[in-house]
This record gives sequence, C-alpha cells and structure tokens, in this order.
Amino acid sequence: MAATAGVSVTSPPEPHSALPAEDRRLLEACLAGSNGAWDSFVARFAGLFAFVASRSARQRGLKLSASDRDDLVADVLVECLRNNAAALRSFAGRSSLATYLAVIARRIVARRLSDVARESAPRPAEARHRRPDVMATSETTQAADREHVESLLRGLDTDEARLVRLHHLEHRSYGEISHLTGMPLNSIGPALSRAREKMKRLEHQPRAG
Repeated sequence: MAATAGVSVTSPPEPHSALPAEDRRLLEACLAGSNGAWDSFVARFAGLFAFVASRSARQRGLKLSASDRDDLVADVLVECLRNNAAALRSFAGRSSLATYLAVIARRIVARRLSDVARESAPRPAEARHRRPDVMATSETTQAADREHVESLLRGLDTDEARLVRLHHLEHRSYGEISHLTGMPLNSIGPALSRAREKMKRLEHQPRAG
C-alpha cells in the first residue's frame, strides 16, 4: 500500500520466536559438539528434569530416593543424546526450550516409573525363577541374584562395570563415585544409563547350554 503524506509506513512485525537467544546459542552449541556445551546444558536443565521426576512420582504416590531421581534425570539426558541428539534436533522453536524439554522429561519419566511399577508388582509363583532386574536394590537380594548381576558385569568394560558396581551394588552416591573415580559429576548418570542398556542387551542374549 502506498504511503500517504505525513503517515509513516511500518514493516510487518517479525514472527515472534519463543526461543531466547541464550537458549538458541546453547542448543546450537550442543548440536555442534562445542567444547563445554553439554556441561552447560546439564547445568541449565538437570534441575528441571529432577523437578519433573519428583513431581511425576508424587502424582503416582511414589517416593523417590536421591539416587532414583538421579537415575531418572540420567535417563532423560541420555534420551536427549540418543540417535545423534534427535530429540534436540527436532525442536522447532514453537515453545520455549524448557517447555519442550519438560514434555520429553515427563514422557521418559512416566515410562520409567511404569516399568518400575510393573517390575515391583506381585508375580505368579512360576515367575520367581526369572532372572532379576539389574537395577534391583532390595536388601533381601539373594546371593544367587548378585551372582547373576556379577555375570552381566563381566560383559561390560572395566570402567562401566566398576561404575555399576559402585552405584547399584555398593549404593554409592554420585558424589562418592565422582571422588573415587575422578569422573565429572554430571557424566556419571549418562554413563550409568549406557551401562544399564548394555546389561539389558546382555540379559536378553541366549545363554550358552
């Protein structure tokens, strides 16, 4: 439309982006593999994931220990990195990054809590002879169960096996593990999740004989 005398013509407003510049830079740096970017991502959003985990558990009448919550946070972080960070690459910017990540976190946590609920449900007598879940932390775990877990650990790399043994068999906190191994605190959860995934694959491999 032509301008009339004395009337200024303004350009159409730019489409509003829900993604602040700081979050955009952080996301781009993570996807580019920039040094320190993932640590910054964890520092920025791990608290959000912990909140989602705790709230989701309360809504289901569950009480999480600190290590359980840390495991759930680690599961969400691993999901963010899975398949060349497909979840992060799929972010379209139609909401804030925190909102998008909270939706992912709720989905992962809900699935994990549902898995735990199924595993802890009473089972028929014949199911008692099934192999134990590798994350079981019951104080009444039998020696045979521990031996089975140890056999799975032998299928892991030395560092992975030590990490799983410290956390799931010796019930060490992330802080203790970091002190004992020298691992950065924010790398322990993702490393544990990767080791558990490998153990689950070993669990389902046919046993010789």
